[in-house]
Amino acid sequence: MRKIDPFLSALICSVLLASFLPCKGNVTTVLEYVTDACIMVMFFMQGIKLERRAILENMRNWKLQGLVMACTFLLFPVLGLCLHAMLPGLLDSHTWLGILFLCCLPSTVQSSIALTSLANGNVAASICAATLSNIAGIFITPVLVSVVLHTQGVWSAQAVIDIAVQLLLPFVAGQLLQPVLHKWAHRNKKIISITDRSSILLVVYTAFSHAVVEGIWAHLSLKEMGALVLIDCSLLGLVLCITLLLGKALGFPSKDEVSLILCGSKKSLASGVPMANVLFPATTAGFVILPLILYHQIQLFVCTLIARHYHTKHSSDV
Repeated sequence: MRKIDPFLSALICSVLLASFLPCKGNVTTVLEYVTDACIMVMFFMQGIKLERRAILENMRNWKLQGLVMACTFLLFPVLGLCLHAMLPGLLDSHTWLGILFLCCLPSTVQSSIALTSLANGNVAASICAATLSNIAGIFITPVLVSVVLHTQGVWSAQAVIDIAVQLLLPFVAGQLLQPVLHKWAHRNKKIISITDRSSILLVVYTAFSHAVVEGIWAHLSLKEMGALVLIDCSLLGLVLCITLLLGKALGFPSKDEVSLILCGSKKSLASGVPMANVLFPATTAGFVILPLILYHQIQLFVCTLIARHYHTKHSSDV
């Protein structure tokens, strides 16, 4: 039996800790400053790790790269809006806000690459697709959130400044220092991974503490929680089916098909949590990230099964 990912366990523990022991008062203020600093460090490290050479080499496969981007930033928002239009009463407004925010996020980097490797797929293409998605997401996600959610003040001058300071500038700094620090980062991958994941856990705990204080669990019943899981599963299932059909229709080799399915269906917790923290008020961010936390766990479980299926298929073809 496959062991549960320690990070997923820690994520659940962060939510539980915030549910029973939420931070309040001055502690909240201190943690907000700390989380802002952690987010900047995390994106700085992303800038160091993401290799420009891998992006440039695989951009020639424009059909695959374009489809991954289209699935991430066009297909997901359209599906989210359609589900909302068909089932507006299934979830409350705050939870739908989280679903639509999830649909605007970029793909993951680490898990997309790791699962493509497990599936014996086109790893280089997945590195390129996931990297391009995350870089583009810094600019596209806030605009999409503003358009899809029709909310005032989400895409404002202050939001632009906050994103530039907390996400873009550290990332650019990491890219500029990559020639100097890349070897160091490669030698210390475990330390960087722990730092990244710890930052996400801290942001989740802080955001969820706000939500608990605002009454998220009184606000969300078990029935609504089940409905949220259903919507998350429906989104993932629809995108997986569409990406599979697109890959078949366009005659993609099996290894490219894997990249399209695994990169095009993912949503990034690492980018989503910090962006929610920047784009939404503290009292709302905890509600917004709950659908993303659930989707993150569902996508890892389902996509691992898909990767194993392709691994068996590709192994038998050799």
